[in-house]
Amino acid sequence: MKLSKQITVKEIAEIIGGQLLGNAAQSVSGINEIHKVVAGDLTFVDVEKYYKKVFQSAATTIIINEKIDAPAGKTLIYHENPFSAYNKLVKHFQPSHPLTATISKTAKIDGSAIIEPNVVIGHHVVIGANSHIRANSVIHDHTIIGKEVLVHSGTVIGTDAFYYKTRPTHFEKMVSCGRVVIEDGVEIGACCTIDRGVSGDTVIGEGSKLDNQVHIGHGVVLGKRCLIAAQVGIAGKTILGDGVKLWGQVGVSPKIHIGDGTEVYAQSGVSRSLDAGKAYFGSPAIEAKEWFSDYRASKRLPREVDGLREKLED
Repeated sequence: MKLSKQITVKEIAEIIGGQLLGNAAQSVSGINEIHKVVAGDLTFVDVEKYYKKVFQSAATTIIINEKIDAPAGKTLIYHENPFSAYNKLVKHFQPSHPLTATISKTAKIDGSAIIEPNVVIGHHVVIGANSHIRANSVIHDHTIIGKEVLVHSGTVIGTDAFYYKTRPTHFEKMVSCGRVVIEDGVEIGACCTIDRGVSGDTVIGEGSKLDNQVHIGHGVVLGKRCLIAAQVGIAGKTILGDGVKLWGQVGVSPKIHIGDGTEVYAQSGVSRSLDAGKAYFGSPAIEAKEWFSDYRASKRLPREVDGLREKLED
């Protein structure tokens, strides 16, 4: 999430009640998770084994739960609970404002777009030319919808990320401040759900088509012209290349990459990154030609065993 204006780390420390360890004049221009950070961003770390990764990242300011010397080029803010401190910052810079009308006054909807009855449109939503949002859909805050996009009834876009930290007595939710970006020419089926990014964007690439009852997790990026069939679930932060096809009931694990032009057959479980231009099947998914070869071999195995038994009995 980019801030509307730069703010000093001294002000950040005051907001969260943290202790500065470094340059108090350092400025912050964005708030992001570690895998999204760029120069000027603030992030957090609360597990020692990830310190090195964070220190080597582009993040300029880091909320940390240990009092240590700031590495070169970094400013640290000590806080005993960086996760909660990060959430406090998100709420401060992007406070939640419940809707008081069916369509927010801050929404920007092109005059050629069609909005059917009972559609709910949140704050700071943008809907482009000739897009069509069918009845009973919900478009949550900060969603960007391009031109000639069709959203079928009952779909919900921009729901919070499913992201929790385990505490001894409860699960603490990570507050989402990202967006959903639907590019031009996308069609989204009925009763789909698309989560917003935790701090960055969930993206549905130009010309992609989603069937009914598809779930897209937080921070997922679909390439251009992807085909996603019914009841597919794609977990957070996974990246799909251009022209990927996922058929019915495919489940995809988080934080993996599926290459351009890859096809995954129905009811497969994808637990690792997949190479471009290949077909996969099974759970865990392997190359389809390998799976079918193994299957044919398994069907022959009983006959092979019976034949061997008869030879041994002779």
